[in-house]
Amino acid sequence: MRTNSLALRLFLWAAAWTLVILILTGIALSTLYRHAVERAFDRRLDVYLRTLVADVASPEEGGDKFPQSIGEPLFELPLSGWYWQVTRLDAKKPDIRSSRSLWDSSLPHLAADQASVEYRQGYAQGPEDQRLRLVERSIDLGDEGKYLIAVAGDASEIDDETRSFDRAISLTFGALTLALLLTTALQVRFGLAPLTRISQRLAAIRSGRAERLEGQFPVEIAPLARETNALLDANREIVERARTHVGNLAHALKTPLSVIVNEAAARGEEPLAKKVREQADIMRDQIARQLERARLAARPTVVGTLTDVPPVVTALARTMEKLYRARDIAIAVDVPEHAFFRGEQQDLEEMLGNLVDNGCKWAQSRVAIEVVAAKTNSDGERGPRSTKPDAADKGEKPRLRIIVDDDGPGLSPEEREQVARRGQRLDESKPGSGLGLSIVVELAALYNGALTFGTAPIGGLRAELALPAGAP
Repeated sequence: MRTNSLALRLFLWAAAWTLVILILTGIALSTLYRHAVERAFDRRLDVYLRTLVADVASPEEGGDKFPQSIGEPLFELPLSGWYWQVTRLDAKKPDIRSSRSLWDSSLPHLAADQASVEYRQGYAQGPEDQRLRLVERSIDLGDEGKYLIAVAGDASEIDDETRSFDRAISLTFGALTLALLLTTALQVRFGLAPLTRISQRLAAIRSGRAERLEGQFPVEIAPLARETNALLDANREIVERARTHVGNLAHALKTPLSVIVNEAAARGEEPLAKKVREQADIMRDQIARQLERARLAARPTVVGTLTDVPPVVTALARTMEKLYRARDIAIAVDVPEHAFFRGEQQDLEEMLGNLVDNGCKWAQSRVAIEVVAAKTNSDGERGPRSTKPDAADKGEKPRLRIIVDDDGPGLSPEEREQVARRGQRLDESKPGSGLGLSIVVELAALYNGALTFGTAPIGGLRAELALPAGAP
């Protein structure tokens, strides 16, 4: 999965928000739980405080106003962290009574800004630097005096309870995070699966293995599939309509042009007749060129056409051997069993037919046709390939390379530049209009391919055609 994929971005986004939400929730729960533990602890201290207030306000008959114990063993253990202290405030010399656990120490008072409050609670530093949770209450007994009663407990119990809860909630939320991330990954994977299927089926259409998007899609994706199929149908209709118009125009122009040429031919060698025939030939070439360009431009716009190469090459070789039987031209064919051209069969037949026909015209006795399926390797180097690469081939994979060699006289580098130009003929003694190779060049270019020339190992011209390949 690439870093820029939608699935990965959705997963990372969901994972980040899940972690943020769980962390904030954990902090909130920990804070609430600590407050709950503090309130429970304060209620426990308040029970002891009420007991002390009752003893001070209403001592038993003949008893002392300063209690010695409130029935909790922790108040008897020295420096246990649990203390009480009763201080008379209106005496000339403060009279302080405290639990035995305080030993020779005393409890601190809470902040001075709370002095006017009858009941106070908070944290304070106790003996041996203990952290205490302290509650205080002031009572006024009139003539019997004013007292400050304080009870403190070891705050480490609150901290221990909170830490225990934090550990439990951390483990719980950790397991919950893993479960949510796994659930999110599954949701993203299966939620985007229809888009993956559409991508695969579009690739199948592009390679020619299918013509439409078939299958059931979720209601959210179904409109996309319908519109894509409608676009494919519209594209095919446009191409077919363009082909029909091209064919109609060709037939419409052919007859009037033939009439003009015949009428001019009937005039013999008159200057006007010669001029008409000359211009008619130019018109015929121009019409053929423009009609061919329109026809070629319409063909590659059809999506998803795949042509099996071996039958085309074999049939073409047999046809050319029959045509050139009088010259005894031998045509050797070397084509792999599974080779596919990503385009229409008639286009491949026209390109290859022109090349083989041209080779047979100039060959002395031999023509060789070789088909090579070249792929770009992971290290950037190509697999099997012909001797001369072309610029248009860069970045395309896979590629189909069709090589046609002959043992004729060949061409010089300057002649190779001229031969692919429309209407250029290097030898007027050979039949033809000079349009064949230029048509091959234009048709190959429409498929992002190219035609190049070189020297054949058997001594003549090598014509190398690079085209997009497909897979069955």
